[in-house]
Amino acid sequence: MSLNGKTAIVTGSNSGIGLGIARELARAGADVVLNSFTDRDEDHALAHALAEEFGVKARYIKADMSKGEECRGLIEQAGACDILVNNAGIQHVSPIDEFPVEKWDAIIAINLNSAFHTTAVALPMMRAAGWGRIVNIASAHGLTASPFKAAYVAAKHGIVGMTKTVALETAQEPITCNAICPGYVLTPLVEAQIPDTMEKYGMGREEVIKKVMLERQPSKEFATVEQLGGTAVFLCSDAAAQITGTTISVDGGWTAL
Repeated sequence: MSLNGKTAIVTGSNSGIGLGIARELARAGADVVLNSFTDRDEDHALAHALAEEFGVKARYIKADMSKGEECRGLIEQAGACDILVNNAGIQHVSPIDEFPVEKWDAIIAINLNSAFHTTAVALPMMRAAGWGRIVNIASAHGLTASPFKAAYVAAKHGIVGMTKTVALETAQEPITCNAICPGYVLTPLVEAQIPDTMEKYGMGREEVIKKVMLERQPSKEFATVEQLGGTAVFLCSDAAAQITGTTISVDGGWTAL
């Protein structure tokens, strides 16, 4: 599944799922653009390390995904976009009648609106190049719901709907648009929550993972960022040329319940 000569932009990719996907795309030969809202030496060092490890071009571009003009500017500054992975996202948990308005606005802006802005600018580039792949990182919560996550669930359902629309608009072109719907993924952020959760419930590591953190994930195993990256690479391959407008769940059976 060689992606040599392709340029991939991954939003929200200086850690976690986004960085994992960027690594697998680079491993497949794609040049990569990393992104987040910070502009630290370590952000640029991540891109340099990817370039060194996989022999591709890589750079980091700062852009705040809560701001439409910066989302669009990210794609424009990159200069090329054969593969767009809309990954940036945040979360807040609260009953809907107590949900802070500013949190709702931020989640909708970063998790949903950003994908609209990046896609709108990337599509003309893909059409000019005669090839394109859009991979939206939705969630099991794009297909089902949980209490107290109204904004996140609404945004991820929106991402799934937008994925289908873009796929229909590009169906007769060599461009595809799909969504990956992860369940719980073992990222550094999740890993850091395990000790506190163990202390709260008085459980050992494996018990708290299976009974508390992965209560809704039938496999009782976390998905990994490498698995999500591999799924993204597949969706960018020729083997997936007729896969468009769909969701691929990487959730250990969560949405089969």
